[in-house]
Amino acid sequence: MHTETTHTETIPMARDVMNSSVHCVQAEMRLEEIVDFLLKHKISNAPVVRVDGSRKSLLGFISEGDCMNYLVNEMFYGNPCPTQTAETMMKKHPTCVEPDTDIFTLTSIFMSRSFRHLPVVDAEQNLVGIVSRRDILRTLDKYYREWTRSHDRQRFPVDIHKIMNHRFIVTS
Repeated sequence: MHTETTHTETIPMARDVMNSSVHCVQAEMRLEEIVDFLLKHKISNAPVVRVDGSRKSLLGFISEGDCMNYLVNEMFYGNPCPTQTAETMMKKHPTCVEPDTDIFTLTSIFMSRSFRHLPVVDAEQNLVGIVSRRDILRTLDKYYREWTRSHDRQRFPVDIHKIMNHRFIVTS
């Protein structure tokens, strides 16, 4: 459901700006596998999912910071028991948005929290995409430029009478 602002403008939604090709971590992955995964894909965090066919149930989120914390604790305090996995290290119950969350709500969430990414989930809590601050900034910029052009035309409509008078100036 898109919200209309004028006849030509549609407010962008999460589904319009999200990346639906998300690098995900499996719940069973060990700490060193997660570090390799994050470094290989050059990402700072990843959703932790349980895959069932084509469905990805979102369980949590894991970041570089989480991995650094567990690595340094393991080296300082010794090997923990049991081995750390994504499921034991992840942040559970991450803040999520739905595909029909509008750009203004997304911006508000990013501005009020220190998030860099937000998972986008469907009604069954299956991961369908991810939105980043950069995605929001890019979309806001594009939307703003279209909005200002549209509103400038509304504030300063073309005066047809002036144009007509300029074309047909009669001199004596």
